[in-house]
Amino acid sequence: MGISKEEIDRINELSRKAKSDTGLNADELAERQELRQRYIDSVKESLRGHLDNIHIKNEDGSITPLRKKSGN
Repeated sequence: MGISKEEIDRINELSRKAKSDTGLNADELAERQELRQRYIDSVKESLRGHLDNIHIKNEDGSITPLRKKSGN
């Protein structure tokens, strides 16, 4: 999935405009929300990829992949 540099630049542009005197119109608010959600999803996906590649070395020398915690 991922998010492009142009989309990040657009998020920053909308953020600056939101802080200005003019603010954002309804279309820009919706665009900003969509871009922010895509950014968050991209970060989560990246983190999951990193966590999937973590392995734990046990005291006996065996290696176990990190697993999702059950229960929560």
